Amino acid sequence: MIMNDLSGQDAAPQKALAEHPSGSDAEAEKRRQYVAANRDRIRELNRLWRAEHLDRARQLNRDSMRRATARRHREAEVRARRRERAKRWRVEHPERRRVYQQRWVAENREKVREYYNRYYEAHRDEVNARAAARRDADPDRTKQITRQWAERNKERRAELQRNRRSDPEIYQSELEANAAARRLKRSLSRAGLPPKLLHATTAAERRTNEREADEYFNDPSRPEHVRQFTVFAESLTEHVLKNGARMREFAEAYVVTRARMGLPPAPVQNIVYARAVEIVAERMRRVDLLTSRDVAAAVRSTKAEERREERQQQVDWHMKAIVVHFHRNSARLDAEAEVENLARAHRGMPLVPAESLVVQLALQDVIERVPTSRLTKADARTAARIAGLHIATSLESHDVVDQSVHRRALS
Repeated sequence: MIMNDLSGQDAAPQKALAEHPSGSDAEAEKRRQYVAANRDRIRELNRLWRAEHLDRARQLNRDSMRRATARRHREAEVRARRRERAKRWRVEHPERRRVYQQRWVAENREKVREYYNRYYEAHRDEVNARAAARRDADPDRTKQITRQWAERNKERRAELQRNRRSDPEIYQSELEANAAARRLKRSLSRAGLPPKLLHATTAAERRTNEREADEYFNDPSRPEHVRQFTVFAESLTEHVLKNGARMREFAEAYVVTRARMGLPPAPVQNIVYARAVEIVAERMRRVDLLTSRDVAAAVRSTKAEERREERQQQVDWHMKAIVVHFHRNSARLDAEAEVENLARAHRGMPLVPAESLVVQLALQDVIERVPTSRLTKADARTAARIAGLHIATSLESHDVVDQSVHRRALS
């Protein structure tokens, strides 16, 4: 609050100068000079006056705030009415508005270009992102515009290509790449193979791939999602491998019950895995991030692991059956192997080691008694080879025992 004290004497604090306006410019100038020269004294006088007239000061402040608020409201209302009038005018006179805008743009080309450049410099990334989004939203239209530009600017394209190839390193690398592509095409053609097919990824596809990759890897819930999926898949595999037989019995009984009730049939395997998924999901602490695709992937993984486990079991059973069959029928198998070698010698064919013939004969005997639904020819050969090694090892151990017994008898 500014005090009106031009006498230079210690007068009592008074009200602000705004409450005692002067009609003379000279007095106003003197007052400004005095205020500029005595700011500390005026501040102290204001403080003293406020301390002595606190209620009056607060009332003056409230009145001032009310007047300022009312003034702001009036100005805002005036601006709002002006905007509303301008909006109504634009709606009522669209042609005049368009003509005015076009005329203004035509008369201020440099200013418009300056506005565009200034906005682009300040919002370069946003402008480029919007332009890329427009191109990605309509790739066919983008290709059409690109072709049209190329047709209109053939000389410009040729100039750009010449400028690019003016660099010796770039030109040489392009020549080498073209020569390598031609050599590969000729080699494939001579070998009777189809030409190499490459999918030229467009910029829109690359941006889409990058955006999806960023969304995937930057997802804060991704580690927990991966953990839940890993635990779920491992638990499902363990549960199915451990309780598969019992669950299949339950599923078969359930299918029979459905048929008895007249309900449509359901595959046993679907029932087994549906029940397994339900049990594992109930046991897990959190499954809120798992989706149906995750569950389907876990089921596929479990099925593959189950097939591998069953296949390995059949290989083991096959190998053990061959070994057991040999030990139980070694005399007969040895005799048949000897007869087979005699027949081969009679026909002029090369002889086969007795161990191999014994394994082949044992394999032919047991192959019908052992389940082989998951076995391939390679698995059967592997089982036979392992069984042959076991048989050879057992025969060698028997020979060693016989020799030691014979030496003891001689001694």
